[in-house]
Amino acid sequence: QVQLVESGGGSVQAGGSLRLSCAAYGRTFSAYAMAWFRQAPGKEREFVSRITWSGGSTDYAGSLKGRFTISRDSAKNTVYLQMNSLIPEDTAVYSCAAASRIGAQYYTTWSYDHWGQGTQVTVSS
Repeated sequence: QVQLVESGGGSVQAGGSLRLSCAAYGRTFSAYAMAWFRQAPGKEREFVSRITWSGGSTDYAGSLKGRFTISRDSAKNTVYLQMNSLIPEDTAVYSCAAASRIGAQYYTTWSYDHWGQGTQVTVSS
């Protein structure tokens, strides 16, 4: 079992930056693929980014590539999401997720076994 705890959310003006952190507790963190999803009010949860267990491969939602960067520090059992050039449309609850096994459908919520409680990101214009 893995417990995920996000932090780093907050309120920022458009054009600003935030770095989210997701700390993992429990079983071997390095064995899990990790991802970030977000859910805006009235919308479905959507894929943001993912990173493989080794950290050697990353993927992003098309609209976010170039502004967001995912990384992981296995020594700290933590995955990060650096968000730059934020826009109001980025306002959402951001959640991290872990998967012990992940395939081609890494962008789907059902591919992940464990979820954090989420952290709110609010971007004002």
